Amino acid sequence: MAEQLRLMAVHAHPDDESSKGAATMAKYVAEGVDVLVVTCTGGERGSVLNPKMDRPDVWANIGDIRRAEMDAARAILGIEQAWLGFVDSGLPEGDPLPPLPEGCFALEEVDVAAAPLVRLMRQFRPHVVTTYDEEGGYPHPDHIMTHNVTVAAFEAAGDPDHHPELGEPWQPLKLYYDVGFSRAKILSLHEAMLAAGLESPYGEWMKRWEDRPDKGERITTRVECAEYFPVRDDALRAHATQIDPDGFWFQVPMDLQQRAWPTEDFQLARSMVDSPLPESDLFAGVRETCDAR
Repeated sequence: MAEQLRLMAVHAHPDDESSKGAATMAKYVAEGVDVLVVTCTGGERGSVLNPKMDRPDVWANIGDIRRAEMDAARAILGIEQAWLGFVDSGLPEGDPLPPLPEGCFALEEVDVAAAPLVRLMRQFRPHVVTTYDEEGGYPHPDHIMTHNVTVAAFEAAGDPDHHPELGEPWQPLKLYYDVGFSRAKILSLHEAMLAAGLESPYGEWMKRWEDRPDKGERITTRVECAEYFPVRDDALRAHATQIDPDGFWFQVPMDLQQRAWPTEDFQLARSMVDSPLPESDLFAGVRETCDAR
């Protein structure tokens, strides 16, 4: 019998799992893959981005509410989920930027913060791990720290000499970075909206893109998962403090999204198996390795 395939996605806050790679995870769950989302912080310092939830009672219980939202999104996606247990760093604003709050995730020593993730990797034994690139996808201190911690854990989990008290060694076979947006994707969605006679929400994005680097050239792997975009959106809406159901994320009609850009995209950052690029499957090369065991 072929070995059970396992995917671990490491994210900074509750809601990140639903905005980055969620349709891919739902697809793999439907195919029988075990999927575990690791959430590094509780999102305690996150903003309330839904005007309908911007109320004193919500702010007074934001930590508990964000955990309940994560429970709802987890059930919608059909995944397992674990908390790493660190405290949200918040997103500093201003010039100069204020110091990060004492005791927050982004101020932890990387090796210390990676230890509970090493333990989880050795317990769950993922074949594939996904997270953010070295810039965090965007420069939130918790996202950058999530990248650092995930890379450290990926490299340490299989080392029998690295903290043996954290469990039996397990080496994940592939590490991917989410590539949520590329210039080609935004342009495709923008042009599809205009062709349909609709106002595009990406006009300003296209102007800004002229002055920012395009990560599209990093993409190695495109996973066809348009069928699961509605599941992704339902999971997003479960994070009601973070996602306005009448806001930006839902302005492009679903059928147009599915036609214009039917994939979620990733960069293969580390691999212990042979898998020719470009890929259409995060488990390319892994399936063959597992079947041979």
